[in-house]
Amino acid sequence: MNVLDLPLKKQYYLMIESGVKPDEYRRITPYWCNRLLGSCPLGIKDYWEPVLERIFEAIREYGERMPNSYNLQNLLVGQYGVRDYTHVRFRYGYTRRTMLFEIDHISIGLGNPDWGAPDGVMVFILKIGKRVQ
Repeated sequence: MNVLDLPLKKQYYLMIESGVKPDEYRRITPYWCNRLLGSCPLGIKDYWEPVLERIFEAIREYGERMPNSYNLQNLLVGQYGVRDYTHVRFRYGYTRRTMLFEIDHISIGLGNPDWGAPDGVMVFILKIGKRVQ
Protein backbone atom coordinates (compact mmCIF):
# COMPACT_ATOMS: atom_id res chain seq x y z
CA MET A 1 0.00 0.00 0.00
CA ASN A 2 1.47 3.36 -1.09
CA VAL A 3 -0.22 6.15 0.91
CA LEU A 4 -0.30 9.88 0.16
CA ASP A 5 -0.75 11.93 3.37
CA LEU A 6 -2.68 15.18 3.00
CA PRO A 7 -3.65 17.56 5.81
CA LEU A 8 -6.96 19.34 5.14
CA LYS A 9 -8.77 22.34 6.51
CA LYS A 10 -11.75 21.49 8.71
CA GLN A 11 -14.35 22.43 6.09
CA TYR A 12 -12.94 20.12 3.40
CA TYR A 13 -12.19 17.28 5.80
CA LEU A 14 -15.81 17.27 6.99
CA MET A 15 -17.11 17.39 3.39
CA ILE A 16 -15.08 14.31 2.46
CA GLU A 17 -16.00 12.56 5.69
CA SER A 18 -19.72 13.09 5.02
CA GLY A 19 -19.39 11.93 1.39
CA VAL A 20 -20.27 15.29 -0.15
CA LYS A 21 -16.82 15.87 -1.70
CA PRO A 22 -15.54 13.01 -3.93
CA ASP A 23 -12.36 14.79 -5.12
CA GLU A 24 -9.36 16.57 -3.64
CA TYR A 25 -7.42 19.22 -5.54
CA ARG A 26 -3.82 20.37 -5.71
CA ARG A 27 -2.39 23.10 -7.92
CA ILE A 28 -0.07 22.13 -10.77
CA THR A 29 3.22 23.41 -9.36
CA PRO A 30 6.72 21.91 -9.26
CA TYR A 31 6.08 20.95 -5.61
CA TRP A 32 2.92 18.95 -6.40
CA CYS A 33 4.42 17.53 -9.59
CA ASN A 34 7.26 16.20 -7.45
CA ARG A 35 4.85 14.75 -4.85
CA LEU A 36 2.42 13.20 -7.32
CA LEU A 37 4.46 12.37 -10.39
CA GLY A 38 7.81 11.16 -9.14
CA SER A 39 11.29 12.17 -8.18
CA CYS A 40 13.33 14.51 -10.30
CA PRO A 41 16.69 13.20 -11.49
CA LEU A 42 17.91 16.60 -12.69
CA GLY A 43 17.54 20.05 -11.18
CA ILE A 44 13.89 20.78 -10.47
CA LYS A 45 13.68 23.50 -13.14
CA ASP A 46 15.31 21.36 -15.86
CA TYR A 47 13.09 18.40 -15.03
CA TRP A 48 9.68 19.93 -14.46
CA GLU A 49 9.59 22.61 -17.16
CA PRO A 50 9.24 19.98 -19.94
CA VAL A 51 6.78 17.99 -17.81
CA LEU A 52 4.59 21.05 -17.21
CA GLU A 53 4.87 21.93 -20.88
CA ARG A 54 3.51 18.48 -21.84
CA ILE A 55 0.71 18.80 -19.29
CA PHE A 56 -0.35 22.18 -20.63
CA GLU A 57 -0.13 20.89 -24.23
CA ALA A 58 -2.59 18.16 -23.25
CA ILE A 59 -4.82 20.72 -21.54
CA ARG A 60 -4.87 22.82 -24.72
CA GLU A 61 -5.58 19.73 -26.82
CA TYR A 62 -8.53 18.62 -24.66
CA GLY A 63 -9.88 22.07 -23.86
CA GLU A 64 -10.85 23.22 -20.40
CA ARG A 65 -11.75 19.78 -19.09
CA MET A 66 -10.02 16.53 -19.92
CA PRO A 67 -12.03 13.31 -19.98
CA ASN A 68 -11.98 11.56 -16.60
CA SER A 69 -10.22 8.61 -18.19
CA TYR A 70 -7.30 10.82 -19.27
CA ASN A 71 -5.00 10.39 -16.30
CA LEU A 72 -1.40 11.26 -15.58
CA GLN A 73 -0.22 7.71 -16.19
CA ASN A 74 -1.27 8.12 -19.85
CA LEU A 75 0.13 11.65 -20.08
CA LEU A 76 3.60 10.93 -18.72
CA VAL A 77 4.34 7.46 -20.08
CA GLY A 78 7.97 6.64 -20.68
CA GLN A 79 10.45 9.32 -19.69
CA TYR A 80 8.71 10.55 -16.54
CA GLY A 81 7.96 8.33 -13.58
CA VAL A 82 4.53 8.44 -11.98
CA ARG A 83 4.15 7.67 -8.30
CA ASP A 84 1.84 4.75 -7.80
CA TYR A 85 -0.29 5.95 -4.91
CA THR A 86 -2.97 3.45 -4.00
CA HIS A 87 -4.45 5.29 -1.01
CA VAL A 88 -4.80 8.78 0.40
CA ARG A 89 -4.87 9.54 4.14
CA PHE A 90 -6.62 12.79 4.97
CA ARG A 91 -5.67 14.50 8.20
CA TYR A 92 -7.89 16.88 10.10
CA GLY A 93 -5.39 19.74 9.98
CA TYR A 94 -2.28 18.55 11.77
CA THR A 95 -4.10 16.43 14.37
CA ARG A 96 -4.20 12.65 14.79
CA ARG A 97 -7.74 12.44 13.37
CA THR A 98 -7.49 10.74 9.97
CA MET A 99 -9.43 8.79 7.37
CA LEU A 100 -8.02 6.50 4.69
CA PHE A 101 -9.44 6.11 1.17
CA GLU A 102 -8.46 4.26 -1.98
CA ILE A 103 -7.43 6.50 -4.89
CA ASP A 104 -9.42 5.76 -8.07
CA HIS A 105 -7.15 7.89 -10.23
CA ILE A 106 -5.32 11.18 -10.55
CA SER A 107 -6.22 13.45 -13.44
CA ILE A 108 -5.89 17.05 -14.52
CA GLY A 109 -8.84 19.37 -15.02
CA LEU A 110 -10.99 22.11 -13.57
CA GLY A 111 -12.18 21.31 -10.08
CA ASN A 112 -15.36 22.37 -8.35
CA PRO A 113 -14.85 25.78 -6.64
CA ASP A 114 -17.48 24.80 -4.05
CA TRP A 115 -15.16 21.97 -3.01
CA GLY A 116 -12.03 24.12 -2.71
CA ALA A 117 -10.65 24.20 -6.27
CA PRO A 118 -9.42 27.57 -7.51
CA ASP A 119 -11.93 29.00 -10.00
CA GLY A 120 -10.90 28.55 -13.64
CA VAL A 121 -7.47 27.07 -12.87
CA MET A 122 -6.34 23.60 -13.95
CA VAL A 123 -5.45 21.39 -10.98
CA PHE A 124 -4.49 17.84 -10.13
CA ILE A 125 -7.70 16.01 -9.23
CA LEU A 126 -7.42 13.09 -6.84
CA LYS A 127 -10.55 10.99 -7.38
CA ILE A 128 -11.42 9.41 -4.04
CA GLY A 129 -12.53 5.77 -4.00
CA LYS A 130 -14.04 3.76 -1.17
CA ARG A 131 -13.15 4.43 2.43
CA VAL A 132 -10.82 1.90 4.04
CA GLN A 133 -10.84 3.22 7.62
